Amino acid sequence: MKKNNFLHKHQKTLAPLLSLVLIILVTASITPGFLSIKIVDGHLFGSLLDILHRATPTALVALGMAVVIGTRGIDLSVGAVIAISGAVTAVLTVNTDFPVWLVVLCALGTGVVCGLWNGILVSVFNIQPIVATLILMVAGRGIAQMITEGQIVTFHSDVLDAIGNGYFLAFPIRVWIAIGMIVLTVLVMRKTALGLFIEAVGANVRASRLVGIEARLLVLSAYVFSGFCAAMSGIILAADIRGADANNAGLWLELDAILAVVLAGASLAGGRIYLLLTIVGVLIIQTLTTAILTSGLPAQYNLVVKATIILAVLLIQSPKTRQWLSGFFSKNKNAGKSSAGEASTDKRSAKP
Repeated sequence: MKKNNFLHKHQKTLAPLLSLVLIILVTASITPGFLSIKIVDGHLFGSLLDILHRATPTALVALGMAVVIGTRGIDLSVGAVIAISGAVTAVLTVNTDFPVWLVVLCALGTGVVCGLWNGILVSVFNIQPIVATLILMVAGRGIAQMITEGQIVTFHSDVLDAIGNGYFLAFPIRVWIAIGMIVLTVLVMRKTALGLFIEAVGANVRASRLVGIEARLLVLSAYVFSGFCAAMSGIILAADIRGADANNAGLWLELDAILAVVLAGASLAGGRIYLLLTIVGVLIIQTLTTAILTSGLPAQYNLVVKATIILAVLLIQSPKTRQWLSGFFSKNKNAGKSSAGEASTDKRSAKP
């Protein structure tokens, strides 16, 4: 009884975790050495570490996306913001004598300005989030190309190289950056009233205003945070390839971020924020990508296979499936009780 109550209470949490474990086990069964981890020069190497390494940009973007979706919004511009911040990082590194900390600050500031733009359109002018962020999604890559003058700008910086590909305490530095950002976001959202207020705005904006919550300011802050996270991702991606590619940097990354939030069990209707489960969703997506690439499948099948598996995961996690499984197990449980009751009755009637 207690076991069933635990499963029922935590089924939304367990579903993404079990999906991730299942995908890892299946991948390990078809890919030799997938779970092996080696230590080379004090650094950890292996497929699992590569998943963490490659998942970092998506994880940062998904954090911001989770908060925005919690307000009943959406941010389609994060891919373009990644391209803009990466372009700013590369151009300032090449064409100025700015110290790295100032270059990073300018790139992060660019992301904040982009988020502020989206937030003003949504919260002040009441433009639908999908339309407001679509504007920057379309124009953003053009802005990035203007910054780079249509070229792929390459650079060399020891500090940025360390951010993109360096190691600290055996783990990639970019993974530590993501962990720090995740911990900070979780603390702010769960240990202060801010997270509760944002969820209240997403659940019912009119009611939240009636109780004195500054709904517009919170929505604005959510988009600023999303822009900041996208800028961090853009800096890491630019540092990874030691350059800025305005055409391809962060391309379609917004879709993976949205999908990660959905895999976490959040509704696009807003009202709930699942930060840690969103990171699990990111790991599911990146594990699938790595598994497909290492399985030897032809490249043209990669996206179809990935979409099919993700659809299966979403169907398993859907409320209808959980309701059906809950009903199925309860029927079996009731049937077991009925059988036990009948057996007990038969024993009593058999007594002289």
